[in-house]
Amino acid sequence: MFRLRKRGQSTAEYAIVIGLVIAAAVAMQVYVKRGVQAKIKGVVDHKPDAMFTTDQFEPDYASSDMDSTRKASVTTETKGQGAVDRTIADEGEVTKRWGSQTTSGLPAAE
Repeated sequence: MFRLRKRGQSTAEYAIVIGLVIAAAVAMQVYVKRGVQAKIKGVVDHKPDAMFTTDQFEPDYASSDMDSTRKASVTTETKGQGAVDRTIADEGEVTKRWGSQTTSGLPAAE
């Protein structure tokens, strides 16, 4: 009888240890993924003979200054119980956009 209890205890201990190992692997997944991405980015950005010769996009190094206008025929009709029916005519619609957009990579490493 005592032997069965001991066997069940060791099985429970193994289950707890396996659960902790799985939890640690799941928690480390984010850090491993970031590390791999950083290595790939470093190779791409700093080796001239790499497969990709341009710098990767960085949102902090992008800027835009755009203006746009739109001319269209819009008909709005208010119906009962607060419903609104809006129609935009396809004919004669004009959209203009002007300005500048620039995207640059990271500053060159020294």
